[in-house]
Amino acid sequence: MVCQNEPLVQKVCDLYEQISSLESLKPSKDVDMLFTQLVLTCIPPNPIDVDKLCKKTQEMRSNLIRLCGEAEGLLESHFSAILGSYENPLDHLNIFPYYPNYLKLSHLEFNILKQHHTNVPGKVAFVGSGPLPLTSIVLARNHLTTTSFHNYDIDPSANSKALQLITSHPDLSSRMFFHTTDIMKVTSELQEFDVVFLAALVGMDKEEKVKVIDHLAKQMAPGAILMLRSAHGARAFLYPVIDPCDLRGFEVLSVFHPSDEVINSVVIARKYAMPINSIDHGQQNGLGSMIVLPNKCCEMLALNPLSHVTMAEELVVEEQHS
Repeated sequence: MVCQNEPLVQKVCDLYEQISSLESLKPSKDVDMLFTQLVLTCIPPNPIDVDKLCKKTQEMRSNLIRLCGEAEGLLESHFSAILGSYENPLDHLNIFPYYPNYLKLSHLEFNILKQHHTNVPGKVAFVGSGPLPLTSIVLARNHLTTTSFHNYDIDPSANSKALQLITSHPDLSSRMFFHTTDIMKVTSELQEFDVVFLAALVGMDKEEKVKVIDHLAKQMAPGAILMLRSAHGARAFLYPVIDPCDLRGFEVLSVFHPSDEVINSVVIARKYAMPINSIDHGQQNGLGSMIVLPNKCCEMLALNPLSHVTMAEELVVEEQHS
């Protein structure tokens, strides 16, 4: 049982106490400083298993993830409003401090997607797109240049801000669409998408996220791709963790845990061709779902735990051409 005598856990607990005592999580000098310290504390590779934390620390972690989610939403809303004041907002995306991370993460996700879905998707859904839908924007501009993107968010103000960013862009304004709705109420419409992205902040704990995943398993088209963001090691203090056994109704194709400044792990899965109720019970418990990584990537990660996302991208591309 891991608890507060572990230096990393003690550091995170100390930062949690300071963050939870803030009057507001809106961007400010104090907020930025504390969350920067938290991220820098959690980024280095660490073998900690958050499932083995003591109950008190588990409760702290759950609360911290929610605070992180709230702060991230406020940060994105703040910068989306600033960007929306420009005549051409997409020309100024680099003012967002984490824009380089989104470029790297989207590049990684695109390369992983290409490996398992050879056809260019016609329609992509992004669930939990928020006020600053950078993943959709980066993928649409840089990688999937003919694909239409349907962004789902439950918050009307988030969609309003997001729409303002692409209205002046002649291409994206014709390929990006925004839907204000609870994804749990979207049913047959999900059959239309070749690929569905699930944002890290949709479902702020495992139970909530698994409910969304089960809903997607029921409604998505057989053979469609689900891409999720998870967390690994100490990064699990920042985001919920999704395990392969949580993906009932999906075949897990690949899991990648970056170790550079890109925080989220990437999980790609394919909807089974058979209905979820007819899947073997052993598979529903994760016994039939394998985490598959390219052999070279497995070898590299085993030899070098500090390998970076860019190295993984090169391996994905190399595997495609081998």
